[in-house]
Amino acid sequence: MSLADRTESILLIDEACTSGARREKCCELLELSIRTLERWERTPELEDGRKGPNYSPHALSADEKELIVAVANSEKYRDLSPAKIVPTLADEGKYIASESSFFRVLRSEKMMSHRSNSAPRKVVPPEELKATKPNKIWSWDITYLKTAIRGKFYYLYLPMDVFSRMIVHWEIHEFENSDLSSIMIENTCIKNGITKDQVVLHSDNGGPMKGATMLATLQRIGVVPSFSRPSVSNDNPYSESLFKTLKYCPQYPEIGFESLEDARSWMTKFVHWYNQIHLHSSIKFVTPYSRHYGHDIEVLEKRKIVYAAAKAKNPKRWSRQTRCWDQDDQVFLNPRKVKEEVQLKIAS
Repeated sequence: MSLADRTESILLIDEACTSGARREKCCELLELSIRTLERWERTPELEDGRKGPNYSPHALSADEKELIVAVANSEKYRDLSPAKIVPTLADEGKYIASESSFFRVLRSEKMMSHRSNSAPRKVVPPEELKATKPNKIWSWDITYLKTAIRGKFYYLYLPMDVFSRMIVHWEIHEFENSDLSSIMIENTCIKNGITKDQVVLHSDNGGPMKGATMLATLQRIGVVPSFSRPSVSNDNPYSESLFKTLKYCPQYPEIGFESLEDARSWMTKFVHWYNQIHLHSSIKFVTPYSRHYGHDIEVLEKRKIVYAAAKAKNPKRWSRQTRCWDQDDQVFLNPRKVKEEVQLKIAS
């Protein structure tokens, strides 16, 4: 708007206000904001500072966009990405648009979809497993134990019970293979008195877990195998969490173990601490050993009595109920997401 038009608008509004009109309504009729009018009144000599329509003079024209689409669909370039089309055109002495402009135009035309005959592979999530008592679901994995010699490691084979979080067995070897895994699992079942079809054994997709010897042993002793998805550590969370507890333990040797006997001696002490002394946060701060053998019931009942007495003594300090010391009667491995459950309910 020119200075003359601004001056005329100000005079018209002043005249209307003198006659009793409101400034806001006058500005509304002239399609102005009250702040614009106030700015004009403060600095009447300045030009209009509004930027006008949001238009870039550098934007591609409709003809240029059509040319990009035509070039990308041509027989010579239809199998190339814009990252290759642009430099190839430059080698021929041609420049149509930048690589980002090619991508932007083709994306707006919905031409950036996957065009191969092969569809992306979909990996089915593992089956949901539920444990309602010990020795129903075991989780196991192998982890490296650093030694004092660089590049050399020992291998810890470690199965645990998902319901109680107790380490049910462990072995340390100098090698990692399916034969040692099958022997270890068989020893674990004998040690814990496992019968056929009693326990499900969950692991990742490593060679020692899915080797022919291992699978044959599981079938022979009646242990049901379960496996994580490839490259998805979240499918085996209990073992991963246990390994973190082990390696973040303050007593874990930072320089590595001097010998195989040294590693086994340290692991014996750790398992005793973890199973029978360590108060596990996921099982109401009782030990995995007490949870595994049902001793946690008495411990938690005593805690309830202590808290009830504390509330009775000072009721004003408790705005709600006392802390819940009830154990979960079921533990899930790879539970289905809430969204999937809702979809199933809707479908049914």
